[in-house]
Amino acid sequence: MTPVTEYLADSREKLTLTAKVVVLAPVPEALDYAVPDGMDIAIGDHVVVPLGHAKVRGLVIGLIREAIDFPLKPILSKPDDPPVPENSLHFWLWAANWTVTPPGTFLNGCLRALKVARAQVRLGYVRTGIEPARITKARERVIETAILPMGLGELALAAGVSEGVVTGLAKEGVLEKVALPFDDRIPQPDPDFAPARLNPSQSAAHQLLQMEMAKGFAPVLLDGVTGSGKTEVYLESVADVLRADPAAQVLILLPEIALTQAVLGRLKARFGVEVAQWHANIGNSSRRRIWEGVATGKIRLVVGARSALFLPYVRLGLIVIDEEHDSSYKQEEGVRYHARDLAVFRARMDGAMVVMASATPSLETLTNAEKERYTWIRLEKRHGTAVLPDIELIDMKAHAPGKGQKNEQMWLSDILVAEVWETLKRREQVLLFLNRRGYAPLVLCKACGEKMSAPNTDSWLVEHRSSGRLVCHLTGFSMRKPKICPHCKAVDSLVSVGPGVERILEEVQSRFPDARAEVFSSDTVPDAASSAALIRRIEDHDIDIVIATQAAAKGHNFPNLTLVGIVDADLGLKGGDLRAAERTFQLLQQATGRAGRSVKPGKALLQTYTPEHPVMQALAHQDREAFYAYEGMSREMAGFPPYGRLAALILQAKDQKLLDRFSRELALFIPNTDGIDVYGPADAPLALVRGQWRKRFLVRADRNRDLQGFVNHWLAAIKRPNAIRLIVDIEPYSFL
Repeated sequence: MTPVTEYLADSREKLTLTAKVVVLAPVPEALDYAVPDGMDIAIGDHVVVPLGHAKVRGLVIGLIREAIDFPLKPILSKPDDPPVPENSLHFWLWAANWTVTPPGTFLNGCLRALKVARAQVRLGYVRTGIEPARITKARERVIETAILPMGLGELALAAGVSEGVVTGLAKEGVLEKVALPFDDRIPQPDPDFAPARLNPSQSAAHQLLQMEMAKGFAPVLLDGVTGSGKTEVYLESVADVLRADPAAQVLILLPEIALTQAVLGRLKARFGVEVAQWHANIGNSSRRRIWEGVATGKIRLVVGARSALFLPYVRLGLIVIDEEHDSSYKQEEGVRYHARDLAVFRARMDGAMVVMASATPSLETLTNAEKERYTWIRLEKRHGTAVLPDIELIDMKAHAPGKGQKNEQMWLSDILVAEVWETLKRREQVLLFLNRRGYAPLVLCKACGEKMSAPNTDSWLVEHRSSGRLVCHLTGFSMRKPKICPHCKAVDSLVSVGPGVERILEEVQSRFPDARAEVFSSDTVPDAASSAALIRRIEDHDIDIVIATQAAAKGHNFPNLTLVGIVDADLGLKGGDLRAAERTFQLLQQATGRAGRSVKPGKALLQTYTPEHPVMQALAHQDREAFYAYEGMSREMAGFPPYGRLAALILQAKDQKLLDRFSRELALFIPNTDGIDVYGPADAPLALVRGQWRKRFLVRADRNRDLQGFVNHWLAAIKRPNAIRLIVDIEPYSFL
């Protein structure tokens, strides 16, 4: 063991081993602590140190032997947790600087999984032999699967049902709850378990990826039309990495939990084992087990949401970002970051390949590919005999929906309704797409015009008729729909304005009474098991018409689904978002791409009031290049990403006068820098949220400017009152 102090022979000067520790608190820099005699400390170790009168956890980020002329507080203890690999630690610190976040705050998020004690026992379910009172296909699958004890989520996922089906059978005594032994052995993926049979274009793409992999760090855009088989291609690259290096780790990032479940099945079929999954719906004990397995190198393959990027990888060999364009990769709460951008830097640090796969790449990624910063690999045809669907626009000014039998407003045009009838006659499936949850996005009083909104928030309440509640999707507030207007006290005066997926379901049940229809949204599939169960039922054709939000628009392959109807194609174009046109194009192209993915031809109909819009014309003519050229020209003229950089500063406070005064003072300290412009302060579009008033600044910078340095220099010039909260958002996606 290295002694913590030593003496120079010539000067007899005492040297002390000092640890630089990032404490898990909002402290702006690392603090120095003395390493006690006999304590073996290395970079990446977890420690407990004194901070004021408290004891806090921290991470050692550096060690130095130096002469000091004042006593340092010592490290108190060293918890028994796996150390953080140095490359992961360096990445976390870099990401904290990139996001303009105190390092302790950032590292606290990365280490959250360790706050839960290690699980020693877990509970599972096994069948008892008792027959259920009633039998359904879902229950039958559970009983057939539960031969050996399995955990609740594991059993539900394997049977393709919701967890409620499992617990319902347990209540009837059909299943019994048993203790499962704790087993820290982790099955390893077999790269040669079931190799895919690639077609010629997929094989060519795979060979190009193999060539890129030999370079070390290699950013690649895998650009393929919907249904071209991008997943099979990148899974073979995953196998290549696992086969070539027995210590290498692979991360596959996915934007949606529903999509995660679909890919998990393909991963098990390809590699023969259940792979580690990381997202918001996994339990705390699983979260800790996965964190430790990654830190020790025992877990080699991880699939998960954006936060999986911050697991403590020892030796990353490949990062895959599926649907890289998806806005879900942007974290909008807490520390704000874009997982795609940070993943590219992580791959650079580890000398790894990063594959960004999409049928509709982001303008940022596409521009990097065009400028040859990224290697561009294209798959231009669908797999097998499948072809891209025909796309037609329905001008809603000429084909406005009429009224129903009870004089209620209808939302499906006569052309779309006729096409749905024809599809059902052929015993094929239909997807009706509307990216709006609930029954109606607005409830107002027809007597006084009052719009129902959340308390102390500018956000409108969305009606959810299935639960009889009004819900704020921003704050989570909900209430029963009142009979009396809270403003003017008029009775039965509240009316629903506009459609959500529940309202479309109501219309479908009225127009097509014999069709089996269900909603696919985050409300109906709130967890992984329920998502898998619904997907299974669609694949088994237990559902004829799926009414869906974006939860079903990406990545899913339903062979018998041949018609997609976009209920409101103009929805995403509303508002002042600079990426509104791009996101609308991407989402609608992904949604229409669900049609005709097998041997049967597909068709997509888009209901729009602006058929002349460049987005609608590009979709109708399937001319992606024309749209991106138009969008790129518009952004370049404004100096917006990818031709410039943006940062948002959001200030929040309960005291509106204090917020206004500090915002004006902060504006006086804006540094005068060439190539950087600051706009604001201005009221946020949602100026009041949860009782907090909000102001925004927007910083636009040329690409060659140090945006983070500018923001740090500006904020350091003035002391912010504790009553005001500051959020820094580098490359913002939301402008609310």
